Formats: sequence, structure tokens, C-alpha cells
Amino acid sequence: MTAIGPYLSTLGGVAVLVTITVAVLAGYRVPHPTAPAWAILRGAVQLAAISLVLGGLITHPLGIAAALVVMFAVATTTATRRLGFSAHRFALVSGAMAAGIAVALGVVFGTHALALTGRYVLAIGGIVVGNAMTITTLAGRRFTEAAHDRWEEVEGWLALGATPRRSTLEIARGSVRSALIPSTDQTRTTGLVTLPGAFVGAIFGGVSPLEAGRFQIVVLAAIMAAGSITAVLVVRGLAPVTVRPDLPS
Repeated sequence: MTAIGPYLSTLGGVAVLVTITVAVLAGYRVPHPTAPAWAILRGAVQLAAISLVLGGLITHPLGIAAALVVMFAVATTTATRRLGFSAHRFALVSGAMAAGIAVALGVVFGTHALALTGRYVLAIGGIVVGNAMTITTLAGRRFTEAAHDRWEEVEGWLALGATPRRSTLEIARGSVRSALIPSTDQTRTTGLVTLPGAFVGAIFGGVSPLEAGRFQIVVLAAIMAAGSITAVLVVRGLAPVTVRPDLPS
């Protein structure tokens, strides 16, 4: 097989998978059935671009810092858009994610759970930023939807003299729990149901399974810590509502 052969095979396989995805969603009349296809195309372009520059970045601290800043900016913007973009919400999401990520990475490298090298900073930093974005979106949307659906209950609390924050306290707590369910289940079933990408990638890169497992458990713990802090801060920021929130689009 020629050097380009594997890439053509990959392109063919991805094209079939995308076609199946769009066909299933369109067949069930799900809104925006082509959205996953565009997401895959965009992801492919971005992966191609980052693959070209990573080789030069990984040995330069400023390059690694710049890459993480770009990741963080895109993640916060994406999460805020999912919640309904505004300057206030962007500040809330950015502050919450920054706090969660900083604490998690500070503990990882402060305790020497992983060595403070460019390779580890870029790898775990990117993973934690991406997961914090997802958890932020889930927490914020879940809170908004629950507050909207249970508005009569919230109004009842307000009528009794409760503060806006107290009126949505149980909704807020439930939203944080719901947002963390995917990460909790992934962590709980790691090695039994799923083999995480970081673990498999490390093994493919020649690292021993034991060392790959050590890296992966640190990653999972960092995701849970960053996600917990981020979700709580985001929901606390959204919680004091006095009018029925609009459903996120």
C-alpha cells in the first residue's frame, strides 16, 4: 500500500460513518441533522493544523502557553454560546473555568503527580480544558432548563420570602450532579467499558501499560476536580434568578 493509502482508507471510513450519522438523524427528523457532519469536518481540519504545529510547540514553553490560551479562549467562547452569549456570562464562564483548571493543574504538578514538562502540560492541559468546557455547558443548560420547567416551585419560594439563590438551591445542586454524571461514569468504568484515548495513545507511543495507567488516573482525577469546581461556580453564578429564564437554544 502506498504512503497515501492509509489516509484514503481513513477518509473512506469516516465518510461512511458520517453518512450513517446524518441518515439516522435525518430519518428521525432530529433538528440540524448535518451538525455532527460539520463538526467532524471542522475537527479534521483543526487536527490537521495542530498536527503541523505541535512538533515545534512542545519544546517551547511560550508556544505551549500560547496553545493553551487559544484552547481556553475557544472553550470559554463555545460554552458561553451554548448558554446564551452575553458579556456577564462570558466573564462567569471564563472565571469559573479558569479557577477549576488552575486548581486541578496546580495540584497535578505541585504534588509531582506528573512531571512539569511541556509534553505533560500540553497533554493534560488540553484534556482538562476540553472536559471543563463540556461540564460547564451541561451544568449551565441543565440549570436553565430545570429553572424554566420548575418555575412555579421557584416562585413559591420567592413568595415565601426566600432569596433568589435559596429559591433555586435544590435545582442548582441537581444541575451540578447531572453535569458530572458523564465524567463520573467514564471514570467508574475506565478499563472495564472504555479505554480512554490518553491511555491508548500512550501505549501506542511506546509507554508501558503501567505508566500509561498512571497518567490516565491523574487525568481522570484532574477532570473531576476541575469539573466540580467549574460546575459549582457556574451554577452559583446563574442561580439568583427573579424571572423565568428562557430556554437555551
